[in-house]
Amino acid sequence: MRVTIFGATGLLGKALMRAWDGDEVVGLGSKDADIRDSQRMMDVAQRTRPDWIVLAAAYTDVDGCEANRDLAFEVNCRGAINVAQAAHESGARLLFVSTDYVFDGNKAGAYEIDDLRSPVNVYGKSKADAEVALLRLLPECCIVRTSWLFGPGGKCFPETILKLAAGRKEIDVVDDQRGCPTYAPDLARAIAELCRRNAAGIVHATNRGVCTWFEFAREIVAESGLQTVVRATTSDKFVRPARRPKNSVLSAASLAAYGIEMPSWQHGLHRYLAEKGLKTRLLGSV
Repeated sequence: MRVTIFGATGLLGKALMRAWDGDEVVGLGSKDADIRDSQRMMDVAQRTRPDWIVLAAAYTDVDGCEANRDLAFEVNCRGAINVAQAAHESGARLLFVSTDYVFDGNKAGAYEIDDLRSPVNVYGKSKADAEVALLRLLPECCIVRTSWLFGPGGKCFPETILKLAAGRKEIDVVDDQRGCPTYAPDLARAIAELCRRNAAGIVHATNRGVCTWFEFAREIVAESGLQTVVRATTSDKFVRPARRPKNSVLSAASLAAYGIEMPSWQHGLHRYLAEKGLKTRLLGSV
């Protein structure tokens, strides 16, 4: 199988480059191929002739998107359409990485793939609009929504917590937003498997288990052996430019339909910290 990855230098992109065994993989970062350049997308697709294009490139600064709305839509929506058109012209299948932020967070339970899109911030709106456009242009494309991505080689929540905990005796973390932390290498392997199984439509892919940001932070500190006290607080104490959904939990049913199950988020965190050389507890049954 020939695979072309856009966004190969990002946190997920680096993991994607390592996820395929025995396949021909070409990875391009924004410096190699800006997805806003439609002709460049066509040229890359014609040159690499992929069976699958995986689009992991995006403007993911959620607060930055609020201040740069035009850029957010230019990259996350128009850029995605450019890639989809290139996939269509070259006969490639397309897998687009999307987000839990297409939902408003008001649902009590886990979000299913057919729940109504209702984003509460610019980032989520740009990705939601891209989803609609791609499904119209390429009905057989695969859209993989994920949430709370973390991993080595890029900015992420555990990295931020570790830096804060290293210099403070106490840190406050919001306890009123729930989601599914997702370890980039686990997501990358799931994406590779979805391509091998010719997945189509929307799929939700996250690590197993649910927590709040506070619970996630508390586990990060405990696993790393730090003595910092993590205190629970509320979102109104940390006002940010972009609203965040209170509930970002994505149902695993669509991924299970392909016979794929991802490990627990605790197991992903254990491996992340081990890769960074930090102390971790034995995980037991996680």
